[in-house]
Amino acid sequence: MTLLTVPIIDLAPYFEGTEQGRAEVARKVDEASRSIGFLVITHHGISPELIARVSELSRQFFALPLADKRRVDRPREDAVRGYSAVGEEGLSYSLEEATPGDLKESFSVGPSNVPDDEYHRGKAAGPHFEPNSWPDIPGFREAYEEYFEAMSELSRSLMRIFALGLKLPERFFDDKIDEHISMFRVLSYPPQKEAPLPGQLRAGAHSDYGSLTVVLPDDKGLQVLNKAGQWVDVPQVEGGLVVNIADLMMQWTNDQWLSTMHRVVNPPFEAASTNRRQSLVFFHQPNYDAMVECLPSCLAPGGKPTYAPISSGDHLMSKFVKQTTFGGTKVAA
Repeated sequence: MTLLTVPIIDLAPYFEGTEQGRAEVARKVDEASRSIGFLVITHHGISPELIARVSELSRQFFALPLADKRRVDRPREDAVRGYSAVGEEGLSYSLEEATPGDLKESFSVGPSNVPDDEYHRGKAAGPHFEPNSWPDIPGFREAYEEYFEAMSELSRSLMRIFALGLKLPERFFDDKIDEHISMFRVLSYPPQKEAPLPGQLRAGAHSDYGSLTVVLPDDKGLQVLNKAGQWVDVPQVEGGLVVNIADLMMQWTNDQWLSTMHRVVNPPFEAASTNRRQSLVFFHQPNYDAMVECLPSCLAPGGKPTYAPISSGDHLMSKFVKQTTFGGTKVAA
């Protein structure tokens, strides 16, 4: 069955540990991943108190004057850290589509407490373990680091569910994500005081880059493109988190699972001047040296892989630089 809307999947049977329950969750995730590439999960184990704390501290940060936020600016084009102002990124450029800059601002962090060794600090690591920058807000760093670790644990469980859904050993992905280079990014979509430019959205149509993404939006606006070519809203569920398949998982599965195009649309004009939206987004990315190539369970007899093998780190760098440099072109101020 092909799903044309985003399903809601209860993870409780997986965490309860019965063989039947785990298999049923994996089956539902596999169906969603093949049909639409998006799902909403409930009973995921993330503390509501932690979510509320991170959300409130993020609102405090984005309420600061621009000059104060600029003190933790993204240090350079290839470093996925720090602050990025409204219009400084264009997600559609990661897919070679030119549009005006997105109507959002963001603050991003990566792994903390990184070991000082060759794997993490050597030339091959590039910017993937770049130190984080932190605003001077009490409790901010601690909350963000706690959320990053909670999302890392949830993502490991999701990757194990993925493995079961793909008829692989449950821990197949464990050694490919034990030094993951994921990013936690909070996105703020400010009220729109002026009409958007033609084609300008809060976040332009794009697919995500890594293995999976876990999103907590606080308002409507997130839409996905289904197989019928329709943009459909992602449902908001109390206590739920949105999960989507990303590009590397689509490559791993030889296009059997979908890294679906999605976007964040502008609010209705009559509400735009007062509507502020915020999303907590965890972009899970495998180890930088993990090679992504067609999984054995996803290649039919006599078939050929669609994609050449690529490392997780190289793939991420190629996509993110396009996003932050508008495809490598300079944009007039």
